[in-house]
Amino acid sequence: MAKGQNIKVDLMNLRNIGIIAHIDAGKTTTTERLLFFSGKTHKIGEVHDGAATMDYMEQEKERGITISSAATTCFWERFGVNYRINIIDTPGHVDFTAEVERSLRVLDGAVVIFDGKMGVEPQSETVWRQADKYNVPRFCFVNKLNLVGGDFYMSLDSIKERLSKNAVALSLPIGKEYALKGMVDLIEMKAYTYDDIDDREIKICDIPEDMQKISKEYRLKLIERIVEMDDDLMEKYLEGEEISIEDLRKALRLGVIKTKIFPVMGGDSRTILSTKILDTVIDVLPSPLEIDPQVGFDSKTEAEIVVTPSDDQPFTALVFKILNDPHVGSLSFFRVYSGELEKGTYVRNATKGKKERLGRLILMHANHREEVDVVRTGDIAAVVGLKHSSTGDTLCDEKTSIVLEKIVFPEPVLSMAIEPKTKADRDKMGEAFGHLVKEDPTLFVHTDSETKETIISGMGELHLEIIVDRMRREFNVEANTGAPQVAYKETISIPADSEAKFIRQSGGRGQYGHCVLTVEPMKSGDGYEFVNEVKGGAIPREYIPSVEKGVKQALLSGVLAGYPVVDVKVRLRDGSYHEVDSSDVAFQIAGSMAFRDAMKKAKPLLLEPFMKLEVYVPEANVGDVTGMLSSKRGRIDGTEMKGGLYVVKGSAPLSELFGFSNVLRAISSGRGSFSMEFYRYEKVPVQVAEKIQVVSKLK
Repeated sequence: MAKGQNIKVDLMNLRNIGIIAHIDAGKTTTTERLLFFSGKTHKIGEVHDGAATMDYMEQEKERGITISSAATTCFWERFGVNYRINIIDTPGHVDFTAEVERSLRVLDGAVVIFDGKMGVEPQSETVWRQADKYNVPRFCFVNKLNLVGGDFYMSLDSIKERLSKNAVALSLPIGKEYALKGMVDLIEMKAYTYDDIDDREIKICDIPEDMQKISKEYRLKLIERIVEMDDDLMEKYLEGEEISIEDLRKALRLGVIKTKIFPVMGGDSRTILSTKILDTVIDVLPSPLEIDPQVGFDSKTEAEIVVTPSDDQPFTALVFKILNDPHVGSLSFFRVYSGELEKGTYVRNATKGKKERLGRLILMHANHREEVDVVRTGDIAAVVGLKHSSTGDTLCDEKTSIVLEKIVFPEPVLSMAIEPKTKADRDKMGEAFGHLVKEDPTLFVHTDSETKETIISGMGELHLEIIVDRMRREFNVEANTGAPQVAYKETISIPADSEAKFIRQSGGRGQYGHCVLTVEPMKSGDGYEFVNEVKGGAIPREYIPSVEKGVKQALLSGVLAGYPVVDVKVRLRDGSYHEVDSSDVAFQIAGSMAFRDAMKKAKPLLLEPFMKLEVYVPEANVGDVTGMLSSKRGRIDGTEMKGGLYVVKGSAPLSELFGFSNVLRAISSGRGSFSMEFYRYEKVPVQVAEKIQVVSKLK
């Protein structure tokens, strides 16, 4: 492709997909093979060598994991048609789940990778739920079937049991573990084999004799699922007529796009048969024309607007990622949903009501940049130097003002104090945090009002560790850090009323604000709601937002231990004002006073984050693990055999899990491992809550 060109393809021949999975399932390795076999790269980059194209950050190379989602493009020919595939490789570690969230928001389809030894793992469930949230069509690839313990049928059953009953085998592996040598395509009823991992040619042959029976059995299950998508095919099937391969493919595609079928394949993605993944991407995942259109609203009139995917429509795009590039500065990644735009054009940031200039337009291949002159519908691209835009903002034509649905990210569960080592570091730290917070919507930075310490909050220990490491490497900021602290929250358990007056007289104009409000508990996860029930002008309309502002300020620091307050409804019922002395500030203070007083009466509670756990240990260590979890206020949900080890499933408070990996290693003589993800916030037991409050008051 020549510099500055963005080859235009028919929208029906475009695929925007993500590679998603639990950590270590083989996402990046799979992506590397897809790029190599499609001709995008000429050398296979290995994750364990730190040479993977998509893992370009220094921290990714050192740890052998994906931290930041990376975008690339490749081309693949199928049935004589050249298709363009935009790929986003996402992280698998739970601490970086926001990268998956924002990627799935702008993708049309996904390939879900599973470790064939483990089947469904905790983060597999998380990314599946995220894909469900955005109604993303997907198919599954069970990887690593070449390794000891690799079991396609166990993995398929776990997908059906834990993710979706609509999962169905699309292919079956030929051979097992080290003897793996191919797959049976259940649509075509042909065998695709290879002799060696380095083979560059697929052999097509008859299905092995010993797989004839099971292949027919699983093909029947597949056909029964497919014909449910088409009444004519169902009629043919019931009448015993033969259904053509072409008709099966069409109906399968329809079922996947409607998220009513989730095909499952399996193999070793390092081999030439990973090209079957590319074939399946083309066959079953949708083009931008086949997904539900984006729906937004006019920021001025609030009228609903449906976005039609076409180059002829006004430009509409969503910013889904900000990246600080050391060579070019701030890069804003965006997905174009309609229209086309040339570089140098001005657009409107409808979310913020600001005008932006699209200067240098870039197509990304991991950290390699290719400048282009134009972006079109369906493109995933980046632009240099947007001044006002952040993650979740909508960019649109200057003549329109559409705002698309924003991206909602999980709240942080862990905090840590951080301080610069020198005065020079202090001056640079603010700038570093400015960049990092803009990049990462799950990173929060604030100053403790009592201790004056700078506190950073994130999704886990690894997340915060990476942030500190990036500050050192990218911004030359050396810092000392405190021990990680759990991000507790506060809430209320019963309704309560309160009234507050703020009156100040100091000779001149005074201050007067008066409000009456009620607080009520809400369901866990509902957040906060403010309802104005004032009638008859008891409080002038212009002061209502001031009361809410005061309430929001009070929500930042609860009455028990100073933690943020959640899951509470505030009803502003009454109040009064003074024609001369009332002001915005007076009503803010009154709102804050009233809320804090009401909260004290509403039996406040401390909440703590609970983590869902899966602990993998030999049979001899199961009792030790269950006993240890019970001692840590954990709950055991059950055990099962998986991949030659026993899996203990349960949940426990995050505060009890610091250093868990070291204890587990000692118990299991180094053979144990575990994975965890955020589960929910739960009430802290009274005795524990009292200790937390004492510690909080001592700070």
